[in-house]
Amino acid sequence: MKKVLLSLACIAALSDTLCAKQINDIKFEGLLYLSPETAIEMTGLKVGQQIDIDTIDNAVKTLFRQQYFEDIWIEDDDDGVLTIHLKEKPIIAKVDIEGIGDSDKESINSFSNVKKGEIYDFGKIEFAKEQIKKFYELKGFFDTVVDVETNRFNEQSIEVKFKINRGENIIIKSVDIYGANKLDYSDFEPSIANKEREFMGWMWGRNDGKVNLFELEQDASKIRDIYYKYGYLDANVSAPYLRVSFDNYNAKLEYKIDEGEKYKVGNTTIVIPDGFIDIEKVQKGFALQSRDIFDIVKLRKDTKKLEDMIADQGYAYVKVYPDINKDTQNNIVNIIYTVTPADRVYIRDVRIMGNSVTIDRVVRRDVFLAPRDLYNRTDLKDSRDALRRTGYFEDVTIKEERVSKDEVDLVVEVKERQTGMIGGGIGYGSSDGFLINAYVSENNLLGSGVSTSVNVERSDRELSGSVSMANPRIFDSVYSLGGSVYRKDYDYYDYDELTSGFYVSLGRKLGRYVSTFIRYTYETSELSDISAALQRDIDKDTSGYLAKALKSSVMPSISFNNTDDYYLPRRGIAASTSFEFAGLGGDQEFLKSITKFSAFYGLEDSIGYDLILRYKAQFGWIEEGGYLPYNEKLYLGGIGSLRGFESSSVSPRNADGALTGGKISFLNTMEISFPMVERIKMRGALFVDYGMIGDKSLDEKRASAGAALEWISPMGPIQFIFAKPLKKEDGDRISSFEFTMGRTF
Repeated sequence: MKKVLLSLACIAALSDTLCAKQINDIKFEGLLYLSPETAIEMTGLKVGQQIDIDTIDNAVKTLFRQQYFEDIWIEDDDDGVLTIHLKEKPIIAKVDIEGIGDSDKESINSFSNVKKGEIYDFGKIEFAKEQIKKFYELKGFFDTVVDVETNRFNEQSIEVKFKINRGENIIIKSVDIYGANKLDYSDFEPSIANKEREFMGWMWGRNDGKVNLFELEQDASKIRDIYYKYGYLDANVSAPYLRVSFDNYNAKLEYKIDEGEKYKVGNTTIVIPDGFIDIEKVQKGFALQSRDIFDIVKLRKDTKKLEDMIADQGYAYVKVYPDINKDTQNNIVNIIYTVTPADRVYIRDVRIMGNSVTIDRVVRRDVFLAPRDLYNRTDLKDSRDALRRTGYFEDVTIKEERVSKDEVDLVVEVKERQTGMIGGGIGYGSSDGFLINAYVSENNLLGSGVSTSVNVERSDRELSGSVSMANPRIFDSVYSLGGSVYRKDYDYYDYDELTSGFYVSLGRKLGRYVSTFIRYTYETSELSDISAALQRDIDKDTSGYLAKALKSSVMPSISFNNTDDYYLPRRGIAASTSFEFAGLGGDQEFLKSITKFSAFYGLEDSIGYDLILRYKAQFGWIEEGGYLPYNEKLYLGGIGSLRGFESSSVSPRNADGALTGGKISFLNTMEISFPMVERIKMRGALFVDYGMIGDKSLDEKRASAGAALEWISPMGPIQFIFAKPLKKEDGDRISSFEFTMGRTF
């Protein structure tokens, strides 16, 4: 601004001369960004007008307000020609940020208004510095220093370099909650973001005590919610008070609480027009019943349940208002749910967005609402889950856009995941040694939903290859068709097996969650290099042993799946059962049944942390109807079975110690999965496996426990598994580390 005043002072000194003259021409020196015509129009100066000091003053100020120029001055010659000299601000040719990691750089670039190609402006630079400091304060870093260095490449371009010295974390040494008698810090700790530092807080899984300013105000509400969960409806929680010592960046966090008394539920009333629901039946299904301790979480669940019941009848914009009437004399709370259904709503249109590869009709076939259908919220949720189960999409959201009082558009937004892969990999397992594989796969061929794959795998014990193709919805119908040609050479403990064959599978959807299949398999298997211990068992077998046997079998199966995601489900059940009948020609004759069950339960809605509980079970049995080879019997051990033991190494043994396989088995698995690095979709898991197997009864029992690293990588889901047996027997083969790619978690 000092340069503006100097320029105006020069104009004032020439005012007597200027006022006696007429403008004959206007010229510019140093004008690059604006055209002369535009600049003249901004100044308000015109050829032929008398030179007036106020007009000149306004012209200079107007040009400065454009923020393109560092300096402006005007010269006048004796012929009435005004020359306006402009010194333009440089263009930012490069923006660099030093002193921080790449992820923080991305965040700062997203909110900073200092961009390459823009005009350098000191005010914007100062504003950006303050925004960077606030960014780190919200992350818990204080006294951050931001310096800016500028380097001119030439008169027209400049480099801006932010040098950031990130501040220190404030560490919460203690959280003091005054007035809390009925509950204590341990009750609140799982829900709040700002926690006191634990011993060895630097260790993963321990509270590090770092202040999170962004969450600090919300923590008081979370503490109040915990009181409401235990029935203390009069609880009053003060705003957090953070005492900070900037000498050592330690802090004490304080809350003041007035707990009040605990309330029980009295009467529950639903106010709703007649004909919508059976009020008595709905009340019996509520989580909160009369004489229960009041729980705000259960209240919200009951409210949502009631709202969804009405929304499933087409009332998309139903509102349920729970009114809590406290009887402070008796510590009773009466709940009144007031339901306002509004208008019935129909689907006007369904629009698909985000599917650059997947064909629209492939998406639409798993959307259970179509134009002119009556709105149904359960159909909406089921559609979202069905699309996620396909494995084609990383994320799916369905938005409702109201177009009139009784019509709504559904906007299905999908974020496609990489379904096609060409590549290879190398890995290692304790039992199979080094593993090398090469593959070409596409789970969504040309966006049609058809999956194809060619795979070759080589390890210390296995050489296998397969070519597969499957269409889950032939001509968008309820029927599916698939098949595979394969060959496998595997080195088992007591024999080698060479298997080759093919299968064809035909399926049909029986509902949203239920499908049935029938598979025909034609396969030859040849056993060789049989151990002496197993050979003695074979010699005792009077039914006759075939080194090379043909299997011709048919296998009907039925499956149920209502999980909410393909690779990482957080909700739902997946179950299946199959019966394989071998003996349609060929040498082998048996009946084999495999039943699998998996249940998933996410805890994020309950505790605010993305924990996933998993329970998996598998039951198998075989009925021998003729020739039953060793390779068709049941074995436990390895990935997807009993971790901590080598693959297929747990089974009944003969007197010489050879594995002879079982005819009945039962496996149980319990897991808890937790987030580790959410930005790259990496999680951890802890598990316990318990398996039983036998020939006629489940007399062989084994158990193991361990941890796994789960990563949905750009190449697909990858698991690294570390396991240790808890219950084992002499002679068991142990496997402490395995990894897998492409399996669901």
